[in-house]
Amino acid sequence: MSGNAPRFDWRGLVIPIGLVVAAEVAVRATGWESSMLAAPSVIAAAFWTALTDGTLVTATYQTLATSLSGLGIGGALGLLAGILLGLVRTADRLLELSIEALRPVPAVALIPIALLIFGFGYRMEIAIVAFAAFWPVLILTRAAVAGVEPRLIQVARALGFGLPARVGKIILPAALPRIFVAFRLAAGIALIVAVTVEIAANPLGLGYNMMLAQQTLRPELMLALLVWLGIGGWAMNHVRGWSQRRLFGPAAMVRIEA
Repeated sequence: MSGNAPRFDWRGLVIPIGLVVAAEVAVRATGWESSMLAAPSVIAAAFWTALTDGTLVTATYQTLATSLSGLGIGGALGLLAGILLGLVRTADRLLELSIEALRPVPAVALIPIALLIFGFGYRMEIAIVAFAAFWPVLILTRAAVAGVEPRLIQVARALGFGLPARVGKIILPAALPRIFVAFRLAAGIALIVAVTVEIAANPLGLGYNMMLAQQTLRPELMLALLVWLGIGGWAMNHVRGWSQRRLFGPAAMVRIEA
């Protein structure tokens, strides 16, 4: 597969657009009203209102700020730990039990602890997102580093490269496509966890505004924010996939064995 991004297949929009049109026609034909759902045209109007009055922009900024900050912190720590464990097999064996005991803990289960330590606000949410983003980067980086061709390491040693040079010139370039996959996976997890924390506990961002709209019986705004989240998540994933293909070409199509 070439490194160029594939053209967007517009045929994929046929079913979503068809469902939206069918829903609008059904609502107008039956005169149906509900306190839980809203017609697509009403949702679009609520979206435009939220966009023009700044609600959508502010909430989106808050959610992206916390998710990206948590991704940066958790990803950086996971990268360093993954390189260490991939290189030092003794450390990998010693920490295996601790990693397997902590990794299954749901990030949202840390909300009570994070609230006690940080209180409400950005720091609490960033800490939980960082915890969630740490594990996929750690696990996939460890596997990528451990899977580097041993002969490359032998050549580096024969050339007299020290450990920092081996890591920077041999190991990281060889493992980089898989590490990028790790960060791509962690980015999706970071957004999910950020919105979940906002819905459950933190009065910030898109998740909190969705809950507020639901509690004030504004289903059109709630659904508008939900649609916006879906569009934003799709766009971010598309950009990450495009970047991966542009940077690594055929090497981007890596498979991570569980």
